[in-house]
Amino acid sequence: MTNTSAADVPFSQAETRPWADLQAQQLHELRRQLAYLQAHSPFYQRKLGAARIGADDVRSLDDLRAIPFTTKQELRDSLKAAPLLGEHQAAEWADVVQVQASSGTTGSPAYIGLTRQDCENWAEMTARGLYASGIRRGDRVLHGFSMSKGFVGGIPIWQGIERIGAVDIPIGADGGVDRLLIAARDARPRCIVGTPNFLLYLATVARDLAGCAATDLGVQRLIVGGEPGGGIPAIREGLQSHWGATCCEVMGGTDLGCVYWAEAPDQRGMYFVAPEFILAELIDPASGEPIPWKEGATGELVYSSLQRQASPVLRFRSGDHVTVTAMGGPGGRTTPAIRCFGRTDDMLIVRGVNLFPSAVQDVVSSMKPLVGGVMRVLADFEGHTTQQNLKLLVERAPGAAPHNDAATAAQVETRVRNALAVKAEVTMVRHGFFDAPGAQKVALTLRKAPDLTR
Repeated sequence: MTNTSAADVPFSQAETRPWADLQAQQLHELRRQLAYLQAHSPFYQRKLGAARIGADDVRSLDDLRAIPFTTKQELRDSLKAAPLLGEHQAAEWADVVQVQASSGTTGSPAYIGLTRQDCENWAEMTARGLYASGIRRGDRVLHGFSMSKGFVGGIPIWQGIERIGAVDIPIGADGGVDRLLIAARDARPRCIVGTPNFLLYLATVARDLAGCAATDLGVQRLIVGGEPGGGIPAIREGLQSHWGATCCEVMGGTDLGCVYWAEAPDQRGMYFVAPEFILAELIDPASGEPIPWKEGATGELVYSSLQRQASPVLRFRSGDHVTVTAMGGPGGRTTPAIRCFGRTDDMLIVRGVNLFPSAVQDVVSSMKPLVGGVMRVLADFEGHTTQQNLKLLVERAPGAAPHNDAATAAQVETRVRNALAVKAEVTMVRHGFFDAPGAQKVALTLRKAPDLTR
């Protein structure tokens, strides 16, 4: 445990309660949530009925394993069967005050509803997370997440910033790079929130659009999330050096909340900040068996909503694969900290090797300045499994000549093989070939080969 200072004290006392006390409260809230689902959710009435389990059957958190998982496909089917909020909607429309949506990067957006109490709980969770990552009352915060399309990085982030008592400057990624950088020059925000690749891009064009380097804008804290990158060492180092600021990562999900994992300035990982609103489990992704929370453990995160009214989920398999980096932290924190190293939806199996595109990005980013650091995995095959070599498109370094491509590609192939145990086929493309990051998340995997002559 690190020494505590006033700056380390968490936003809420809930983040410092003894772990056993938190689990006792979680059991109480879980039983209440189960009773609520049995009374109000057609989806979970069927699911719990088929499993022959109810609130009275859950006497300890160990009894969770008797409850079947909820999968993303089940929620998609539920949404399709009863638009807009699905058969798992558990509150009357008269009580719903907000609808949020996923980014829709893998298909149609998934919609979730929030009652007034749900909004309050989301704002509390988000405030705790942003506070852990360094936002304080009175801070000016430049909003670099998308503010449109019902994305949870928009209004819910603003509501969390407001709850802290900080000042949100809601330009948004969709407001444009020039507007954001001019606002940064004029307002000199202490903090910026946004996706890591977009904030890194902002720093590279700051001198052209704002008339000064990003390091001269006075930013002290970068709070990133929404895509891989914040936990990738090379990208994190690039962000911190380009901005002259500390980078902290946050994580959430449309179904559960905007932010419920957040990195503190100790940078050991993202701490769980919502123990009385979400029950988080760690499981073996292959067997589904629970894994105890302890430093060094790895597994998939599974979530159950607590105190949720409009769109609750129960034992929802997130697909997030994580490593536990700490149990407790600065300011008396008692909850786990994690790093997310991949998602089930993104995972490819290349000649028998499980591979996350974010791991490939980590390797390529670490090879700067030999390469530009930007890459895409070309998965031009059906499904997630291939017996082909791993195909990569890698941007050249700025100013690099094409006649060096073969030697550079060979070095990347060797590094990937040594680091990830897969054979790669690398094609070099011009610097700036891929679109600059913006309001949309950066997709590291392409399913169709682009026109390499463009």
